[in-house]
Amino acid sequence: MRIAITGATGNVGTALLRRLAQEPDIEVVGIARRPPSETVGAPYDRVRWHALDLGEVDNVPRLTEALRGVDAVVHLAWQIQPSHRRALLRRTNLTGTRHLLRAVDEAGVGTFAYASSIGAYSRGPKDRRVSESWPATGVGGSGYSTDKAAVEAVLDGVEHDHPELRIIRMRQALVFQREAGAQIRRYFIGRVLPVSWLRSGRLPLVPRNKKLRIQVVHAEDLAEAYWLALSGDHRGAFNIAAEPVLDGPVLAEEMGGRTIPVPVFLLRMAAKAAWRLRLLPTEPGWIDLTAGVPITDWSRAEQELGWRPRHDAREAVRDLFGGIAVGAGTETSVLRPERRAMGQFGRQTSPG
Repeated sequence: MRIAITGATGNVGTALLRRLAQEPDIEVVGIARRPPSETVGAPYDRVRWHALDLGEVDNVPRLTEALRGVDAVVHLAWQIQPSHRRALLRRTNLTGTRHLLRAVDEAGVGTFAYASSIGAYSRGPKDRRVSESWPATGVGGSGYSTDKAAVEAVLDGVEHDHPELRIIRMRQALVFQREAGAQIRRYFIGRVLPVSWLRSGRLPLVPRNKKLRIQVVHAEDLAEAYWLALSGDHRGAFNIAAEPVLDGPVLAEEMGGRTIPVPVFLLRMAAKAAWRLRLLPTEPGWIDLTAGVPITDWSRAEQELGWRPRHDAREAVRDLFGGIAVGAGTETSVLRPERRAMGQFGRQTSPG
């Protein structure tokens, strides 16, 4: 089986490469703007790499050739930064996806698996769970959610026009692993949260609000879900998340801190100010998304894929925070480690 992966050097891509390396007779084609060097080791060394920018229309013919003979495409490429350059993000995320779908059609690929998100859903309940039938029209105020929902709408049209193409939509929760520590600090935390707190294993204060409830999943478990979907004949949307749902009290217990009640509007105002001052790298719309996105039911993945997470949500958080504390990463441009942090606080280790 030949599988092409866009964004194969990132958080989910790295976990999926590790998972596919366990299977015999799998050939992987990696597509990235900046592929890893030829001297990099596992899991990137068994991949046939193509350096391609999905947003560049002139690359569509080259992309089509790279997909010739491919059985399935896993589309993980998604640009979050620089968050102040919205047009650039949409060039990669929306235009790039349309270019990729053109190449998939022209190359005759039979399966397309898209890394959607629970963030594609419209606002919904926090006190009960929603299935994959909940509207995937996004949460207003969040550019990330708006773009994820826009791609879902594109896929609706492709499914209508090309019913022969098997489309899988992984509506995944936030994805955590140790090796994403340095990246997530760069992309989401910036200078707002003192890393010294994480090095001590504690967060003294955690915001508490009944709307601030989120779901996460470990990258290894998400990679398993992708493999189960690809290796069968499954299609459609699958919610992917681990238990328990995370909120202020759960995180405070896990991190040895205490909760403090905070209105969502006040948290958003603070995030907006920090973003404008370039202290917070991620757009304030992530507060709207966290407060608005519903809690999802992942029973379809369990029943149809036979999937269950091996790591619970607390383990995923511990793995990530441990990685942030030491600047953990891998030898790719996306997941590059923070050398100074690693040199000071010890060598990077793989999750056990």
